[in-house]
Amino acid sequence: MGNKVVKFGGSSLADANQFRKVADIIKSDAKRKYVVPSAPGKRFSDDVKVTDMLYKCCELAGSGVDFTDDFQLIRDRYNGIISELGIDMSLEDEFDSIVRELKARPAKDFAASRGEYLNGKVLAKYLGFNFVDAADVIVFDTKGSLLLDDTVKAVRAKLSGLDNAVIPGFYGKTTEGYIKTFSRGGSDVTGSIIANAVKADIYENWTDVSGFLVADPRIVENPDVISVITYRELRELAYMGASVLHEDAIFPVRSAGIPINIRNTNRPQDDGTMIVSDDFDFSRESLSHTITGIAGRKGFSTINIEKAMMNSETGFGMKVLKVLFDNGLSFEHMPSGIDTMSITVDSAKLDPVREKVLAGIRKEVAPDHLEIEDGIALLAVVGRRMKNTRGTVARIFASMAHARINVKMIDQGSSELNVIIGVSENDLPEAIRRIYDMFINSEK
Repeated sequence: MGNKVVKFGGSSLADANQFRKVADIIKSDAKRKYVVPSAPGKRFSDDVKVTDMLYKCCELAGSGVDFTDDFQLIRDRYNGIISELGIDMSLEDEFDSIVRELKARPAKDFAASRGEYLNGKVLAKYLGFNFVDAADVIVFDTKGSLLLDDTVKAVRAKLSGLDNAVIPGFYGKTTEGYIKTFSRGGSDVTGSIIANAVKADIYENWTDVSGFLVADPRIVENPDVISVITYRELRELAYMGASVLHEDAIFPVRSAGIPINIRNTNRPQDDGTMIVSDDFDFSRESLSHTITGIAGRKGFSTINIEKAMMNSETGFGMKVLKVLFDNGLSFEHMPSGIDTMSITVDSAKLDPVREKVLAGIRKEVAPDHLEIEDGIALLAVVGRRMKNTRGTVARIFASMAHARINVKMIDQGSSELNVIIGVSENDLPEAIRRIYDMFINSEK
Protein backbone atom coordinates (compact mmCIF):
# COMPACT_ATOMS: atom_id res chain seq x y z
CA MET A 1 0.00 0.00 0.00
CA GLY A 2 1.31 3.42 -0.93
CA ASN A 3 0.79 6.71 0.82
CA LYS A 4 -0.53 10.18 0.16
CA VAL A 5 0.56 13.52 1.55
CA VAL A 6 -2.42 15.81 2.13
CA LYS A 7 -2.12 19.56 2.62
CA PHE A 8 -5.03 21.65 3.90
CA GLY A 9 -5.20 25.41 3.38
CA GLY A 10 -6.29 28.05 5.87
CA SER A 11 -9.92 28.17 4.75
CA SER A 12 -10.10 24.36 5.16
CA LEU A 13 -9.13 24.72 8.84
CA ALA A 14 -10.78 28.04 9.74
CA ASP A 15 -13.10 26.65 12.44
CA ALA A 16 -14.26 23.45 14.19
CA ASN A 17 -16.75 22.62 11.46
CA GLN A 18 -13.99 22.72 8.83
CA PHE A 19 -11.77 20.55 11.09
CA ARG A 20 -14.52 17.91 11.08
CA LYS A 21 -14.65 17.93 7.27
CA VAL A 22 -10.87 17.58 7.13
CA ALA A 23 -10.89 14.66 9.59
CA ASP A 24 -13.60 12.90 7.54
CA ILE A 25 -11.52 13.30 4.38
CA ILE A 26 -8.36 11.93 6.03
CA LYS A 27 -10.13 9.01 7.69
CA SER A 28 -11.91 8.02 4.46
CA ASP A 29 -8.63 6.90 2.86
CA ALA A 30 -6.05 4.87 4.78
CA LYS A 31 -3.35 6.09 2.37
CA ARG A 32 -3.68 9.66 3.72
CA LYS A 33 -0.93 9.23 6.31
CA TYR A 34 0.93 12.54 6.26
CA VAL A 35 -0.96 15.78 6.84
CA VAL A 36 0.34 19.33 6.34
CA PRO A 37 -1.93 22.03 7.81
CA SER A 38 -1.95 25.80 7.34
CA ALA A 39 -2.93 28.26 10.09
CA PRO A 40 -6.67 28.98 10.54
CA GLY A 41 -7.87 31.26 7.76
CA LYS A 42 -10.89 33.53 7.56
CA ARG A 43 -14.25 32.17 8.74
CA PHE A 44 -16.13 35.00 7.00
CA SER A 45 -15.14 37.88 4.71
CA ASP A 46 -14.34 40.45 7.44
CA ASP A 47 -12.55 37.92 9.66
CA VAL A 48 -8.81 38.13 10.42
CA LYS A 49 -6.42 35.27 9.66
CA VAL A 50 -4.50 33.94 12.68
CA THR A 51 -1.18 34.66 10.91
CA ASP A 52 -2.15 38.34 10.56
CA MET A 53 -3.05 38.45 14.28
CA LEU A 54 0.39 37.03 15.10
CA TYR A 55 2.12 39.60 12.86
CA LYS A 56 0.30 42.34 14.79
CA CYS A 57 1.43 40.96 18.17
CA CYS A 58 4.99 40.81 16.86
CA GLU A 59 4.85 44.44 15.71
CA LEU A 60 3.49 45.58 19.07
CA ALA A 61 6.15 43.56 20.91
CA GLY A 62 8.84 45.12 18.71
CA SER A 63 7.60 48.59 19.67
CA GLY A 64 7.57 47.63 23.36
CA VAL A 65 3.76 47.87 23.53
CA ASP A 66 1.73 45.46 25.66
CA PHE A 67 0.01 42.95 23.34
CA THR A 68 -1.89 40.91 25.94
CA ASP A 69 -5.33 41.82 24.59
CA ASP A 70 -4.32 41.13 20.98
CA PHE A 71 -2.82 37.78 21.90
CA GLN A 72 -5.97 36.88 23.85
CA LEU A 73 -7.84 36.86 20.51
CA ILE A 74 -5.43 34.17 19.28
CA ARG A 75 -5.90 32.13 22.48
CA ASP A 76 -9.68 32.44 22.10
CA ARG A 77 -9.58 31.30 18.47
CA TYR A 78 -7.72 28.05 19.22
CA ASN A 79 -9.53 27.38 22.50
CA GLY A 80 -12.83 27.82 20.67
CA ILE A 81 -11.84 25.16 18.10
CA ILE A 82 -10.60 22.81 20.86
CA SER A 83 -13.74 23.09 22.98
CA GLU A 84 -16.11 22.81 20.01
CA LEU A 85 -14.36 19.65 18.85
CA GLY A 86 -14.45 18.29 22.40
CA ILE A 87 -10.71 17.55 22.48
CA ASP A 88 -9.06 17.01 25.85
CA MET A 89 -6.00 19.23 25.45
CA SER A 90 -4.58 22.55 26.56
CA LEU A 91 -2.31 24.88 24.61
CA GLU A 92 -1.64 27.19 27.58
CA ASP A 93 2.04 26.19 27.85
CA GLU A 94 2.53 26.82 24.13
CA PHE A 95 0.75 30.19 24.31
CA ASP A 96 2.90 31.30 27.25
CA SER A 97 6.10 30.24 25.57
CA ILE A 98 5.16 32.17 22.37
CA VAL A 99 4.44 35.31 24.42
CA ARG A 100 7.80 34.96 26.23
CA GLU A 101 9.68 34.54 22.95
CA LEU A 102 7.93 37.53 21.33
CA LYS A 103 8.83 39.74 24.31
CA ALA A 104 12.46 38.56 24.29
CA ARG A 105 13.01 38.51 20.51
CA PRO A 106 10.09 39.70 18.35
CA ALA A 107 11.15 37.96 15.11
CA LYS A 108 8.64 38.16 12.28
CA ASP A 109 9.30 34.64 10.95
CA PHE A 110 8.85 33.10 14.40
CA ALA A 111 5.58 34.94 14.95
CA ALA A 112 4.23 34.01 11.50
CA SER A 113 5.06 30.32 11.94
CA ARG A 114 3.13 29.85 15.17
CA GLY A 115 -0.29 29.73 13.51
CA GLU A 116 0.68 26.55 11.66
CA TYR A 117 2.50 25.15 14.69
CA LEU A 118 -0.52 25.50 17.00
CA ASN A 119 -2.95 24.27 14.32
CA GLY A 120 -0.76 21.23 13.73
CA LYS A 121 -0.90 20.39 17.44
CA VAL A 122 -4.70 20.64 17.50
CA LEU A 123 -5.18 18.63 14.31
CA ALA A 124 -2.76 15.88 15.41
CA LYS A 125 -4.61 15.51 18.71
CA TYR A 126 -8.01 15.47 16.99
CA LEU A 127 -6.93 12.84 14.45
CA GLY A 128 -4.93 10.78 16.94
CA PHE A 129 -1.85 11.27 14.71
CA ASN A 130 1.78 11.88 15.67
CA PHE A 131 2.85 15.54 15.74
CA VAL A 132 6.17 16.32 14.05
CA ASP A 133 7.44 19.89 14.42
CA ALA A 134 8.50 21.24 11.00
CA ALA A 135 11.41 22.97 12.77
CA ASP A 136 12.91 19.51 13.35
CA VAL A 137 12.83 18.46 9.70
CA ILE A 138 12.70 21.44 7.30
CA VAL A 139 16.24 22.83 7.06
CA PHE A 140 17.29 26.28 5.78
CA ASP A 141 20.80 27.67 5.40
CA THR A 142 21.83 30.87 7.17
CA LYS A 143 20.67 32.97 4.18
CA GLY A 144 17.19 31.43 4.38
CA SER A 145 17.40 29.13 1.34
CA LEU A 146 15.95 25.65 1.65
CA LEU A 147 18.48 22.80 1.89
CA LEU A 148 16.40 20.16 0.09
CA ASP A 149 18.78 17.18 0.47
CA ASP A 150 19.28 17.79 4.20
CA THR A 151 15.53 18.24 4.61
CA VAL A 152 14.66 15.01 2.80
CA LYS A 153 17.13 13.07 4.99
CA ALA A 154 15.71 14.64 8.16
CA VAL A 155 12.09 13.94 7.14
CA ARG A 156 12.87 10.30 6.30
CA ALA A 157 14.73 9.79 9.60
CA LYS A 158 11.93 11.36 11.62
CA LEU A 159 9.04 9.62 9.88
CA SER A 160 10.56 6.15 9.70
CA GLY A 161 8.66 3.99 12.15
CA LEU A 162 5.71 6.42 12.34
CA ASP A 163 2.44 5.20 10.82
CA ASN A 164 1.19 8.74 10.40
CA ALA A 165 2.13 12.34 11.14
CA VAL A 166 0.91 15.93 11.12
CA ILE A 167 3.72 18.26 10.00
CA PRO A 168 2.81 21.98 10.08
CA GLY A 169 3.37 23.89 6.84
CA PHE A 170 5.09 27.18 6.07
CA TYR A 171 8.20 27.06 8.28
CA GLY A 172 11.39 25.28 9.25
CA LYS A 173 14.61 26.14 11.04
CA THR A 174 17.98 27.49 9.91
CA THR A 175 21.21 25.63 10.62
CA GLU A 176 21.77 28.28 13.33
CA GLY A 177 18.52 27.28 15.04
CA TYR A 178 16.25 30.20 14.09
CA ILE A 179 12.70 29.69 12.84
CA LYS A 180 12.42 30.58 9.13
CA THR A 181 9.30 30.75 6.96
CA PHE A 182 8.98 30.19 3.22
CA SER A 183 8.52 33.43 1.33
CA ARG A 184 5.61 32.37 -0.87
CA GLY A 185 3.05 29.58 -0.98
CA GLY A 186 4.49 28.35 2.30
CA SER A 187 2.38 25.37 3.26
CA ASP A 188 2.16 24.24 -0.38
CA VAL A 189 5.97 24.05 -0.42
CA THR A 190 6.10 22.02 2.81
CA GLY A 191 3.55 19.54 1.47
CA SER A 192 5.54 19.16 -1.72
CA ILE A 193 8.80 18.53 0.17
CA ILE A 194 7.19 15.92 2.46
CA ALA A 195 5.66 14.19 -0.59
CA ASN A 196 9.12 14.05 -2.19
CA ALA A 197 10.74 12.71 1.01
CA VAL A 198 8.20 9.92 1.64
CA LYS A 199 7.99 9.06 -2.11
CA ALA A 200 4.24 9.62 -2.00
CA ASP A 201 1.98 8.18 -4.70
CA ILE A 202 0.20 11.50 -4.86
CA TYR A 203 0.26 14.93 -3.22
CA GLU A 204 -3.26 16.13 -2.47
CA ASN A 205 -3.60 19.87 -2.03
CA TRP A 206 -6.97 20.60 -0.39
CA THR A 207 -8.33 24.13 -0.69
CA ASP A 208 -11.66 25.91 -1.24
CA VAL A 209 -11.92 25.39 -5.01
CA SER A 210 -12.58 22.21 -6.99
CA GLY A 211 -9.38 22.48 -9.01
CA PHE A 212 -8.02 24.93 -11.54
CA LEU A 213 -10.46 26.56 -13.91
CA VAL A 214 -10.13 26.87 -17.69
CA ALA A 215 -10.61 30.65 -17.40
CA ASP A 216 -10.98 33.37 -14.76
CA PRO A 217 -14.48 33.02 -13.18
CA ARG A 218 -14.65 36.83 -12.87
CA ILE A 219 -14.64 36.98 -16.68
CA VAL A 220 -16.28 33.72 -17.78
CA GLU A 221 -19.40 32.56 -15.98
CA ASN A 222 -19.03 29.11 -14.37
CA PRO A 223 -15.94 28.02 -16.32
CA ASP A 224 -15.12 24.31 -16.54
CA VAL A 225 -12.58 22.73 -14.20
CA ILE A 226 -9.38 21.51 -15.87
CA SER A 227 -9.34 17.77 -15.16
CA VAL A 228 -5.71 17.05 -16.10
CA ILE A 229 -2.90 19.54 -16.72
CA THR A 230 0.84 19.05 -17.24
CA TYR A 231 3.46 21.01 -15.31
CA ARG A 232 4.48 22.83 -18.50
CA GLU A 233 0.94 23.95 -19.25
CA LEU A 234 0.57 25.07 -15.64
CA ARG A 235 3.73 27.14 -15.91
CA GLU A 236 2.47 28.88 -19.06
CA LEU A 237 -0.86 29.75 -17.42
CA ALA A 238 0.78 30.89 -14.17
CA TYR A 239 3.14 33.14 -16.11
CA MET A 240 0.18 34.81 -17.78
CA GLY A 241 -1.35 35.67 -14.44
CA ALA A 242 -3.53 32.67 -13.56
CA SER A 243 -3.19 32.30 -9.80
CA VAL A 244 -2.00 28.74 -9.47
CA LEU A 245 0.57 26.99 -7.30
CA HIS A 246 3.85 28.80 -6.88
CA GLU A 247 6.86 27.39 -8.75
CA ASP A 248 8.65 26.68 -5.42
CA ALA A 249 5.71 24.49 -4.39
CA ILE A 250 5.86 22.46 -7.57
CA PHE A 251 9.57 21.75 -7.93
CA PRO A 252 10.04 19.07 -5.20
CA VAL A 253 7.23 16.87 -6.55
CA ARG A 254 7.86 17.64 -10.20
CA SER A 255 11.47 16.50 -9.88
CA ALA A 256 10.26 13.28 -8.20
CA GLY A 257 7.51 12.63 -10.76
CA ILE A 258 4.74 12.78 -8.13
CA PRO A 259 1.34 14.05 -9.38
CA ILE A 260 -0.47 16.82 -7.49
CA ASN A 261 -4.23 16.67 -7.03
CA ILE A 262 -6.00 19.98 -6.27
CA ARG A 263 -9.16 19.17 -4.27
CA ASN A 264 -12.02 21.03 -2.54
CA THR A 265 -12.47 20.43 1.21
CA ASN A 266 -16.10 21.56 0.96
CA ARG A 267 -16.82 19.28 -2.03
CA PRO A 268 -14.70 16.16 -1.47
CA GLN A 269 -16.77 14.27 -4.05
CA ASP A 270 -15.29 16.42 -6.86
CA ASP A 271 -12.26 14.94 -8.65
CA GLY A 272 -10.46 18.28 -8.79
CA THR A 273 -7.45 18.88 -11.04
CA MET A 274 -4.60 16.42 -11.55
CA ILE A 275 -1.21 18.01 -12.28
CA VAL A 276 0.96 15.43 -13.98
CA SER A 277 4.45 15.21 -15.47
CA ASP A 278 4.94 16.23 -19.08
CA ASP A 279 5.58 12.63 -20.18
CA PHE A 280 2.31 11.34 -18.63
CA ASP A 281 0.57 8.70 -20.75
CA PHE A 282 -2.54 10.50 -22.02
CA SER A 283 -3.69 7.61 -24.20
CA ARG A 284 -5.97 6.36 -21.42
CA GLU A 285 -7.46 9.80 -20.84
CA SER A 286 -10.71 10.56 -22.63
CA LEU A 287 -10.03 13.44 -24.99
CA SER A 288 -11.87 16.50 -23.78
CA HIS A 289 -11.18 19.96 -25.20
CA THR A 290 -8.51 21.08 -27.64
CA ILE A 291 -7.27 23.69 -25.16
CA THR A 292 -6.40 23.33 -21.49
CA GLY A 293 -6.72 26.91 -20.27
CA ILE A 294 -6.86 30.60 -21.12
CA ALA A 295 -5.18 33.36 -19.13
CA GLY A 296 -4.47 37.02 -19.80
CA ARG A 297 -2.46 39.90 -18.40
CA LYS A 298 -2.68 43.64 -18.94
CA GLY A 299 0.08 46.23 -18.67
CA PHE A 300 2.19 45.76 -21.78
CA SER A 301 3.56 48.12 -24.43
CA THR A 302 4.70 47.32 -27.96
CA ILE A 303 7.69 49.05 -29.55
CA ASN A 304 6.98 49.09 -33.31
CA ILE A 305 9.99 49.57 -35.61
CA GLU A 306 9.78 49.91 -39.39
CA LYS A 307 12.71 50.13 -41.80
CA ALA A 308 12.93 49.24 -45.48
CA MET A 309 15.04 46.13 -46.16
CA MET A 310 15.48 45.56 -42.43
CA ASN A 311 15.80 41.81 -42.91
CA SER A 312 18.92 42.14 -45.06
CA GLU A 313 20.70 44.37 -42.54
CA THR A 314 23.01 42.13 -40.51
CA GLY A 315 22.77 42.53 -36.75
CA PHE A 316 19.64 44.73 -36.86
CA GLY A 317 17.77 42.75 -34.20
CA MET A 318 20.87 42.44 -32.05
CA LYS A 319 21.40 46.22 -32.01
CA VAL A 320 17.79 46.82 -30.99
CA LEU A 321 17.94 44.20 -28.23
CA LYS A 322 21.20 45.68 -26.96
CA VAL A 323 19.37 48.99 -26.40
CA LEU A 324 16.81 47.12 -24.28
CA PHE A 325 19.60 45.30 -22.44
CA ASP A 326 21.47 48.54 -21.71
CA ASN A 327 18.28 49.91 -20.14
CA GLY A 328 17.63 46.81 -18.03
CA LEU A 329 14.58 45.71 -20.06
CA SER A 330 13.60 42.17 -20.93
CA PHE A 331 11.07 41.47 -23.67
CA GLU A 332 8.04 39.18 -23.72
CA HIS A 333 7.60 38.61 -27.46
CA MET A 334 9.23 39.78 -30.65
CA PRO A 335 7.39 38.92 -33.89
CA SER A 336 9.03 40.41 -36.99
CA GLY A 337 8.43 40.76 -40.73
CA ILE A 338 10.53 41.78 -43.74
CA ASP A 339 10.49 45.49 -42.88
CA THR A 340 8.93 45.48 -39.42
CA MET A 341 9.74 44.39 -35.90
CA SER A 342 7.47 44.56 -32.84
CA ILE A 343 8.79 44.10 -29.32
CA THR A 344 6.38 43.62 -26.42
CA VAL A 345 7.65 44.78 -23.02
CA ASP A 346 6.25 45.36 -19.54
CA SER A 347 4.90 48.95 -19.47
CA ALA A 348 5.83 49.58 -15.82
CA LYS A 349 9.47 48.69 -16.53
CA LEU A 350 9.53 50.67 -19.79
CA ASP A 351 8.10 53.92 -18.38
CA PRO A 352 11.20 55.17 -16.48
CA VAL A 353 13.50 54.60 -19.51
CA ARG A 354 11.05 55.26 -22.37
CA GLU A 355 12.86 58.26 -23.90
CA LYS A 356 16.29 56.64 -23.52
CA VAL A 357 15.05 53.51 -25.32
CA LEU A 358 13.57 55.51 -28.21
CA ALA A 359 16.75 57.63 -28.53
CA GLY A 360 18.93 54.51 -28.36
CA ILE A 361 16.99 52.69 -31.11
CA ARG A 362 17.08 55.79 -33.37
CA LYS A 363 20.83 56.09 -32.88
CA GLU A 364 21.61 52.38 -33.41
CA VAL A 365 19.41 51.47 -36.40
CA ALA A 366 17.96 54.75 -37.81
CA PRO A 367 14.43 53.38 -38.37
CA ASP A 368 12.03 54.89 -40.94
CA HIS A 369 9.27 54.81 -38.34
CA LEU A 370 9.32 54.21 -34.59
CA GLU A 371 6.46 54.30 -32.11
CA ILE A 372 5.38 52.83 -28.80
CA GLU A 373 1.82 51.57 -28.39
CA ASP A 374 0.60 51.30 -24.78
CA GLY A 375 -2.42 49.59 -23.26
CA ILE A 376 -1.71 46.15 -24.67
CA ALA A 377 -2.92 42.93 -23.02
CA LEU A 378 -1.42 39.52 -23.74
CA LEU A 379 -3.63 36.47 -23.77
CA ALA A 380 -2.31 32.90 -23.71
CA VAL A 381 -4.28 29.96 -25.10
CA VAL A 382 -2.56 26.90 -23.65
CA GLY A 383 -3.00 23.24 -24.45
CA ARG A 384 -0.96 20.11 -25.13
CA ARG A 385 -3.55 18.92 -27.69
CA MET A 386 -3.26 21.99 -29.90
CA LYS A 387 -0.34 20.73 -31.95
CA ASN A 388 -2.28 17.64 -33.06
CA THR A 389 -5.39 19.65 -33.92
CA ARG A 390 -5.61 21.44 -37.24
CA GLY A 391 -6.86 25.00 -37.44
CA THR A 392 -6.42 26.07 -33.82
CA VAL A 393 -4.95 29.47 -34.74
CA ALA A 394 -7.60 29.95 -37.44
CA ARG A 395 -10.34 29.36 -34.86
CA ILE A 396 -8.76 31.89 -32.49
CA PHE A 397 -8.70 34.48 -35.31
CA ALA A 398 -12.28 33.64 -36.30
CA SER A 399 -13.51 34.16 -32.74
CA MET A 400 -11.72 37.54 -32.60
CA ALA A 401 -13.07 38.61 -36.01
CA HIS A 402 -16.66 37.80 -35.02
CA ALA A 403 -16.27 39.99 -31.95
CA ARG A 404 -14.60 42.74 -34.04
CA ILE A 405 -11.54 42.56 -31.81
CA ASN A 406 -8.35 43.75 -33.48
CA VAL A 407 -5.47 41.29 -32.93
CA LYS A 408 -2.32 43.37 -32.61
CA MET A 409 0.14 40.50 -32.33
CA ILE A 410 0.25 36.73 -32.53
CA ASP A 411 3.12 34.51 -31.43
CA GLN A 412 3.20 30.73 -31.41
CA GLY A 413 6.00 28.87 -29.64
CA SER A 414 7.81 26.08 -31.47
CA SER A 415 6.48 23.58 -28.93
CA GLU A 416 2.95 24.54 -30.05
CA LEU A 417 1.90 24.31 -26.43
CA ASN A 418 0.55 27.83 -26.45
CA VAL A 419 -0.52 30.67 -28.70
CA ILE A 420 -0.07 34.24 -27.43
CA ILE A 421 -2.18 37.03 -28.86
CA GLY A 422 -1.93 40.73 -28.16
CA VAL A 423 -5.12 42.80 -27.97
CA SER A 424 -6.11 46.18 -26.57
CA GLU A 425 -6.55 46.05 -22.77
CA ASN A 426 -10.23 47.02 -23.14
CA ASP A 427 -10.81 43.98 -25.36
CA LEU A 428 -9.19 41.42 -23.04
CA PRO A 429 -12.31 40.21 -21.11
CA GLU A 430 -14.36 39.84 -24.32
CA ALA A 431 -11.45 38.08 -26.07
CA ILE A 432 -11.23 35.54 -23.24
CA ARG A 433 -15.00 34.94 -23.36
CA ARG A 434 -14.99 34.49 -27.16
CA ILE A 435 -12.10 32.00 -27.09
CA TYR A 436 -13.79 30.11 -24.24
CA ASP A 437 -16.98 29.88 -26.31
CA MET A 438 -15.10 28.75 -29.40
CA PHE A 439 -13.06 26.01 -27.72
CA ILE A 440 -15.08 24.93 -24.67
CA ASN A 441 -18.78 25.62 -25.18
CA SER A 442 -18.79 24.67 -28.86
CA GLU A 443 -16.93 21.39 -28.17
CA LYS A 444 -19.42 20.17 -25.57
